[in-house]
Amino acid sequence: MPHILLIDDDDLFRTMLRENLEELGHTVTEAHDGKEGLAHYALAPTDLVITDLIMPGKEGIETILEMRKKWPGVKIIAMSGGGRVSATDYLQTAQKLGAGCVLRKPFSNDELTAAINQLLSTTRP
Repeated sequence: MPHILLIDDDDLFRTMLRENLEELGHTVTEAHDGKEGLAHYALAPTDLVITDLIMPGKEGIETILEMRKKWPGVKIIAMSGGGRVSATDYLQTAQKLGAGCVLRKPFSNDELTAAINQLLSTTRP
C-alpha cells in the first residue's frame, strides 16, 4: 500500500487520521508542520502528501509551494477547516498552487479514500 506523509499541527486530529489511514492499509509518516514535513520528504519521499493549510511555523500553502518547486511530481491533498477567511478560500488557493485534491474539515473516510484513490491513479505530467 502507498506511503503517506501526513502534516498537521493538531496532535489529536493527526493521530486519528493516521489511525484511519493505517486501518486502510497505508504506511504513514507524521509531521507537525510544513518544516518538519519538508525534512521528512527530503529524506524519504512518499507516494502522497496530505497537509493541513493553517499551521504555526511553515503553513500549508508555503509547504505546497516549496514541494512543487523541489519535487514537481509530488501528489498533494490539502485540507482545512478555515481560519481568518473561509476554508473554501484557502482550499481554492491550495488547488491553484498545486494540490491535486482538497478536503474541507470535517470530511468522511469515504471522501478521504476517494481523494487518495483519485491522486494515486493519475500521473502528473
